[in-house]
Amino acid sequence: MTQRAAAVGTAGRPGKAAMAGLGLLLPGSILILWQVLGHYGMISGMLFPTPYTIAESFVMLSSSGDLWTNLQISTVRALSGFFLGGGLGLLFGMLVGLFRKSEKLLDPSLQMIRMIPSLAVVPLFILWFGIGEESKVLLIAKGAFFPVYIHTFMGIRGTDNKLFEVSKVLGFSRVKQIVRLVLPAAVPNIMLGVRLSLGLSWLGLVVAELIASTSGIGYMMSDARQFADTPVVFVGIIVFAAAGLLSDTIVRLIERRLLRWQDSYQG
Repeated sequence: MTQRAAAVGTAGRPGKAAMAGLGLLLPGSILILWQVLGHYGMISGMLFPTPYTIAESFVMLSSSGDLWTNLQISTVRALSGFFLGGGLGLLFGMLVGLFRKSEKLLDPSLQMIRMIPSLAVVPLFILWFGIGEESKVLLIAKGAFFPVYIHTFMGIRGTDNKLFEVSKVLGFSRVKQIVRLVLPAAVPNIMLGVRLSLGLSWLGLVVAELIASTSGIGYMMSDARQFADTPVVFVGIIVFAAAGLLSDTIVRLIERRLLRWQDSYQG
């Protein structure tokens, strides 16, 4: 009876291909409508070039190598800022989450810095570090720091206090408590912070490259804007979206592997 019910449940669920097709239904419909409206001149070709025109620009940039060169530069910047900011966020989140004195000492100042918009510190970063890679990476790191910091803190403080009491009875050392108890319990929150942090890293990259840069996808978009080359701007937007989706998918796969023990609702 159980096997039959499982078979019926499996048969009733759509396959992976069907689910992927369902996810492509909305963007595919928008692209078709966009192409039709642009082809018949119902929307401005200057402001909204057709998907076919954008695809031509993508092929041209890919063939010349400009797209891949700029994408490589942008990826290195985004990941450098993410690992720097996210790593520090994890470290400070653990420090503040585990020790009450550290929370009183550090958290108010960090929360105050969190409220400062990234655009507000851009002039200072340029003055302090110039328009080189340092200012861009640090600007990205600022945005990447706080999601990991906050969610690590929440994950640690959300650990059931009874588990700490049991670990004391079992004679766990402080290090063993952290490794065997605190971090596994906080992993779901930490991974959520990592996903948000990675998304903000790409957003910070756009800000950094549009303001002061001579290379990267953001610079390519800014340069195209000056010459009213709208298709190239759209190519840059699509590349950023694809890179963000790919990186988020990788993190979700890692998260699924780390949390394979968790029996959660799948929808």
